[in-house]
Amino acid sequence: MKLGFYTSQPHSCSYLSNRQSSTLFADPQAVLDNEIYSQLIEQGFRRSGEYLYRPDCAACDACIPLRIPVAEFVPNRSQRRTWRLNKEITVTALPACYSDEQFQLYQRYLHNRHLGGEMDSPTPESYLAFLTSSWSDTLFYEFRLEQKLVAVAVADQLHSGLSAVYTFFDPEYAARSPGNYAILWLIQETRRRSLSWLYLGYWIEECKKMAYKNQYQPFEIYRKERWKMTRKRK
Repeated sequence: MKLGFYTSQPHSCSYLSNRQSSTLFADPQAVLDNEIYSQLIEQGFRRSGEYLYRPDCAACDACIPLRIPVAEFVPNRSQRRTWRLNKEITVTALPACYSDEQFQLYQRYLHNRHLGGEMDSPTPESYLAFLTSSWSDTLFYEFRLEQKLVAVAVADQLHSGLSAVYTFFDPEYAARSPGNYAILWLIQETRRRSLSWLYLGYWIEECKKMAYKNQYQPFEIYRKERWKMTRKRK
């Protein structure tokens, strides 16, 4: 089957003010599966709900696909400190299905981090529509400290690695850097599975919320239809 692609009309960018963005979608009417997903993520695509997409902006290329070659990753001093700080946390992999406890944590996280934004005031339906799909191999990793749910990392299992879809956590535990810890844990889990890469989606250096991803080094970015190893400028 030949897969079709469609480009959206230009619209206001969600990440950079005063810019217009367009998105290239894999045909939403096509029968998608993990094989197609595994191929397209190698070409800079990402999943959101049932959709596979990548930015396709005429006048901007700020959204850069980024992945971590887990065999070569070396944590820095701050990351080692975060790992030690959270050594008592236990992680459990669960199927991608609805949980009241997880959803309530998601609500608290969005209310704290994205108050007034497009994602604020979610419903159980919008929550599942964003994080899950009918065809992806998705897991919800629960992070617990003394039985208390402190974070959830949603990740897709692909042929070449794991793709970090979204992470949300209890704002009361922000001092533990649970978002950073979740990435470090996923790097370790990807390595444990003998897979090559942890995909982190789009790195946007000009956007504070999306600029942190280059802290995990070395990393690869997708430019001119190929992946290139790079390191953060010192």
